[in-house]
Amino acid sequence: MLEEKLNSIKKHNTDGKVKIMIIGLGSVGNYLLNYLLSTADEKIEIVVVGRNFEKMQRDVNIARISALIRRENRSSVTVESGVDLENIDSISECIERSKPDLIVNTSRVYAGLKYGSISWNNIRAYGIWIPLSVKYIRNIMLAYQKADCRAVVINTSYSDGTIPWLKSAGIAYPDFGSGNLNHLLPRIKFAAASEFGISDFWNIDVSMATAHFHDVVISKEGQNEGIEQLLSIRYNGKELDFDQNDILSKSVISMPVDSKRNMMNASSNFDIIECILRAVRTGSKEVFYSPGAFGEIGGYPVSVNGKTLSAEIDETFFNINEMREKNRLSIALDGIEKIENGCMTYTDELIMKTEKVFKVKLPKNVAFDEIDSTAEFIIEKIIKPNLK
Repeated sequence: MLEEKLNSIKKHNTDGKVKIMIIGLGSVGNYLLNYLLSTADEKIEIVVVGRNFEKMQRDVNIARISALIRRENRSSVTVESGVDLENIDSISECIERSKPDLIVNTSRVYAGLKYGSISWNNIRAYGIWIPLSVKYIRNIMLAYQKADCRAVVINTSYSDGTIPWLKSAGIAYPDFGSGNLNHLLPRIKFAAASEFGISDFWNIDVSMATAHFHDVVISKEGQNEGIEQLLSIRYNGKELDFDQNDILSKSVISMPVDSKRNMMNASSNFDIIECILRAVRTGSKEVFYSPGAFGEIGGYPVSVNGKTLSAEIDETFFNINEMREKNRLSIALDGIEKIENGCMTYTDELIMKTEKVFKVKLPKNVAFDEIDSTAEFIIEKIIKPNLK
């Protein structure tokens, strides 16, 4: 199926233009739009999708004008408005009209809030928010199915768990996720550059496979919570000899927690798109990092082969079984015990912490048809009472 999608992208790139749909034009979507325009790529067409036409059109206008001032804008941008992400038919009709080659979901159920600002300092786990993260991408994928779409889909929010949840329910699911693991690898590159006195840090390559909890705990605290990570660091192709605890301790980089942080999420989406386009255009082999790739729990290196128009989890440095195990251990620390048969199960520890801190008892299991009610429960009982 993915091979068919990549072949379609190659055909459209040859015969016309590759159409990229951005669903949700908040801060992630706006950054991504600007990054795409900055490529000066005449062979891409961008469609932005959301509910509010005037707001989206204003955002598109400033992005197009700014890119043209920089002499970079060669891509067309159109706005698809009036699309209700609560309504599957509305999304499906939009997808059918636009016929995109790639779809990037940057939407959020509860916009304008970094969920971790509530959960990390209180319960040190992000998995609590997965019903909110899965809600809109579930609707998008059901609409995608209904429209008989063949686009490559990239999801932005908590893909470590949301994509496997959709796959386990037996419906269409995104091909790749962005963010999370992608945010950690550059920190490790900078740490290695400092440790080994390497000035051309861009020639450092880092390979890793881990889930959301370790992306956060390493970035914030510089430690692995007692779980040795799968980690390879190379400079100009040569493996570096390093102490993992030392490198991780030097990987903490202070960052803003407001919308500026979404530059990283958008950059992650951009990197995946660029790798896919470069592979199909040149026949090269490209590697990127993706949470939820192929419906797997956690984050993995992914290899896209432009010659065979195929993609797979890259086992160059770690085998799939050890990557799955490390991801299982990591996501459990994030509060997710398992995902199977369309049901997501919270860990007992997360349930206990949530009850102690927020005075709210989470359900042990959330079935696929309970996503909406559970998301609403979390908004009303946890988010709203804890907004600052």
